[in-house]
Order: sequence, then C-alpha cells, then structure tokens
Amino acid sequence: MSIRANDQQTGNQQSGAGVIKALILEGPRQDRPLMAFGLLLAGVLVLSLQDMLVKQTAADTSFWQLQSVRSAFNLSMILGIAYISGGVRLAWPGRPLPALARGLALTLCMVCFFGVSQKISVAQMATGLYTYPLFVSLLAGPFLGERIGIWRIFALCLGAAGCLLVLNPFGDAFSLYQAVPVMAGFFYAWNILILRRYCRQESPLALVFIVSLMFLCSGLVGAAVTAILPISSDLRAELPFLLVSWPSLTMVLLVTFLGLSCLNIAGNICISRAYQTADSSRLAPLDFTYLLFVALWGRLFFDEWPTPLAGGGMAMIAVAGIITAMREQRQ
Repeated sequence: MSIRANDQQTGNQQSGAGVIKALILEGPRQDRPLMAFGLLLAGVLVLSLQDMLVKQTAADTSFWQLQSVRSAFNLSMILGIAYISGGVRLAWPGRPLPALARGLALTLCMVCFFGVSQKISVAQMATGLYTYPLFVSLLAGPFLGERIGIWRIFALCLGAAGCLLVLNPFGDAFSLYQAVPVMAGFFYAWNILILRRYCRQESPLALVFIVSLMFLCSGLVGAAVTAILPISSDLRAELPFLLVSWPSLTMVLLVTFLGLSCLNIAGNICISRAYQTADSSRLAPLDFTYLLFVALWGRLFFDEWPTPLAGGGMAMIAVAGIITAMREQRQ
C-alpha cells in the first residue's frame, strides 16, 4: 500500500510538473478559448496592479533604475525556472529576431506609459495605452494585408472621440503630457501584431526572457545617458522619474522591485500564453477589463476616480475596441 501510495504521489507530482511545463515552456498545441480567457483576466489584473505600484513608487526611484533592477530579478527567476525545467536553453526563443522586435516595441511602450506618470492621472495613463486596438486596425492593412471596412472605420472614429473626451485638449488643465501614453498604445499595438504573427509557437518563458533582457539593457543605457547628458536641473525636476539617472537604492526599494518582478513575470506569462492559445479577436473584449481594474486601483492607491467625462470616454474606447475585435473575428 505504501509503495502504491508513493508511486501515485510521484505520478501526481510529475503530472503537476507537466501542467506547469506545458503552460510556460511549450508552444500551444491547440486553441483553448476558455483557458485563454482565464489567463488573460488573471494577467490583466496582475499587470494593472503592477502598473499602479510603479506609479506609487515613482517618487522614490527612476524609470531606468526600476527597469534595470526589476529586469535583473526577472532574468534571475526565468533562468532558474528554465534550469530546473531542463536547461537554460529553454529561455531562448526559437526565432530570436521577432522576439527581439517585440521586446523593443514593449520597451518603447513602457517609456511612453510610465515616463510621464507623475504628471497625469491614472485614467489618462490607461486611456492612452488602450488606444492600441485603433492602431491595430490602422496597421492591419499594411502589415497583415487586411481590409478595413465601414465598421472598423466607425470604431476608429468612436475610439478617437473617446480619447478626446478623456484628454480634454480644450480644457484649462490640458498638457501635452496627457498625449504621451497614446504613443504607448501605438507601440503596444506593434507588440500584439508581432506576437500573433511571428511568435505564436514560442514558449511564454522565452518571450518574457527576451522582454526582460531588453528592459535591462534599456534601463542601463538610459541611466548612463541621463547621467552623461547636460540636462538642466529645472528639467530634471520637471520629469524626475524619466530624467534622473540612479537615485539611492534602499532595501525597501529592492523588496519593492522584487515584488514588481514577480507580478511582471506572472502577468506577462499569462497574457503571452492567452494570446497564443486563442484568436486575439476573441480575447480583446476581455482585455478591456484593464480600464476597470485601473480605475479601482486608482481609487484605492491615489484616491482618484475618473470624471464623468473621462468615464464616458473610457467606455467609448472600450466599445470601439470590442467592435474592432468582433470585425477581426468575422474576417
């Protein structure tokens, strides 16, 4: 009886290890929409929490320090997982160039998204990022050879109008900083297109490894450049998170970066696997729960709540994204 129990326990452990390996190391064998929905929802929840914690920590660090240290933690954990699972080679993608291109797109996205986070509200950050379905529609023609029909044109107009409501460019409080996260949406759209077309069969672990490697390199280069360039003290004071090189690194910051690293790896693996396991057009509507999560985190961490005008604009952007996803699915 004890031998059978031990054999059964060993089999269960191997089965559990097999599930984990299939989830984070191997390319998907078939589409599984329900699993993809759950993974995407979990990933969006985790990454929205990470984004709010980054904004909260911005006053004590710099973007380049955050990218460098968090990515170093990421790479250490990824290589550890790969080594235990069969060798560090598992962390390297089969097609490095598309994975590096995706990593570059996400690096530029993060610079635009977090660089001015101290100057704008949580709602404005999230709204700018989630204009990415509009850019996906615009780029689908030249990049994927898709035809943009009347419904996608309508969605583009609706999303643009929603973006204007949130940014409120004619209001007294408007600043050009509010438009910077829209560029994050542009680069995030490129990430989606590259992921779906060229990286479908890569393991999520390898994709996260490449992104973390790009983040580490960009963080170190950014810290060096901002330290060398003759930037005026007034300009550094205007955008300290982006233009300060390397503030004092405390133990509290190290622990915070480690926590952000765990959230980052978990969220990115979930989202990468989700988009590999089901058509992106099916997942896009659920992806817009990010706007809801960010609004809730903003209320909790910063006592911010979108104004009725901004809330209406966020809803319009979400509807535009859902319409775009439905038309992509039909096509």
